Amino acid sequence: MTSIQSSDQGQAPLQKLRAYLHTTQLLGSIQSALYYDQNTAMPAAGSEWRGEQLALLAQQLHGRQSSGAYADLLAAAEAQWEGAPGPMGRNLQLLRQEFERQHRLDAALVGHIAQAQAQGYARWQEAKAKGDFSVFAPSLQVLVGLRQEQASQLAEPRSCWETLAQPFEPDISKARLDVLFAPLRQELPALIERARSAASRQPSTAWDLPESSQLKLCQELLNGWGFDPNRCQTARSPHPFSCTLGPADFRITTRVVAGQPLSALLATAHEWGHSLYEQGLPRSGDHYFPWPLGDATSMGVHESQSLFWECRVGRSQAFAQGLEPSIAAAWSLANPGGGANPGSPSPWRNSQGFWRCLNPLEPGMIRVEADEISYCLHIVLRYELELALLDGDLPVAELPGHWNQRMAELLDLRPSHDSEGCLQDVHWSEGLFGYFPSYALGHLISAQLGEAMERDLGGAGSIEARVAKGDGASLKQWLAEHVYPLGRQVNGEELVKQVSGQDLRAEPFLAYLRAKLERLVAP
Repeated sequence: MTSIQSSDQGQAPLQKLRAYLHTTQLLGSIQSALYYDQNTAMPAAGSEWRGEQLALLAQQLHGRQSSGAYADLLAAAEAQWEGAPGPMGRNLQLLRQEFERQHRLDAALVGHIAQAQAQGYARWQEAKAKGDFSVFAPSLQVLVGLRQEQASQLAEPRSCWETLAQPFEPDISKARLDVLFAPLRQELPALIERARSAASRQPSTAWDLPESSQLKLCQELLNGWGFDPNRCQTARSPHPFSCTLGPADFRITTRVVAGQPLSALLATAHEWGHSLYEQGLPRSGDHYFPWPLGDATSMGVHESQSLFWECRVGRSQAFAQGLEPSIAAAWSLANPGGGANPGSPSPWRNSQGFWRCLNPLEPGMIRVEADEISYCLHIVLRYELELALLDGDLPVAELPGHWNQRMAELLDLRPSHDSEGCLQDVHWSEGLFGYFPSYALGHLISAQLGEAMERDLGGAGSIEARVAKGDGASLKQWLAEHVYPLGRQVNGEELVKQVSGQDLRAEPFLAYLRAKLERLVAP
């Protein structure tokens, strides 16, 4: 029997399971709403109570996902659909995998993790504001210990780090990452050095835009890329993120950084790419919502979508040429006298100069502000340190020193304080170990999907050509046809193989970087 609608008797187990999953989704969305508020509006003094709220919800969710009643519902549905091919069989397989994980976890541990995340986030904010890792170190020590206990309880045939990475990147292993990252470690340093050399020969002028101008430009970008205020909302947070609170409720945040006039715009493009993917996932029809097939394939695929819109579109030369007049107008309004360049319409002088502003050639300290060439080495740094913390013997107290040493070795940069070093990212404050490699995988996936897209849309250069025409709609449509519908039918690497016809590899990304760098350094 392969149809949900085969008979009333056949429907009953699935209908009951679907109703149960629907309530679980409601609880999860309440948890997400509290998280969104915590990051955007909650006063600092509310962190302890919020931690209790989130711990309670985490325990309730864990209870629902590991209870005997749920086990019975799942078993009844599996008995009805035993061996059946198609979407529902895959749904039940994914539900069984998650049940087995949840069933192994102690409810008290789940609550402790949720409370430690809320407390860790509050201490991280304080530590980052002070530039003092010691303020955050005790919270990080607690989170490391709790996550190691989580991996121990799950008892999978993987290392601690690999076990924690599975929810973000199903089936990933350290061995596979070593294969994918090896070409990046080998080739990126030479590209970085070439970019540095070119940057040293080009004039550099510091400039900025008022917050109000930056936020106005962000909203104009969103409006041009399909922002629907009936379904979407924007806010500001210490670290930009995207959050889905329901089937028709999509939130993104950005931040304004002093002295980085394009930071908010690029962060908005990045998070909107995440949101477009969420909005495009298959969440209608019997087999999808609230079933797992309607969820994202993996965080690597998720990041590929945000990076496509931030980098392949937002940092493209064609987009820079179209955006430059608006940025110049905003700058002129804020600098009526011409600022440091009297008589010049802008500090970047021409559209090529503005394109370079969108694509800095000099590596920087901060990952989220990093150029495309150095970005993946920022990820390698974090990946190595996570392995040392979770699978090795690196003491938490020694993290800043090891961070600074590897930053010097990989990028020839030395943080002057912890806020531009190991405190710059929010992830460890929430114990999200195993997430960072998804960013680098996102770059690789985005490049390989980009090649496939160009084959379908007219050949090499067709993405840039469509951007030049203001035709982002056809790019989104291609993604909606080839990427969004797959959901959890496949894992990340299987999606790449299905869409591009080849296994995931680093070369398409490196080729993209080489070609772009040659254009950026041209006179």
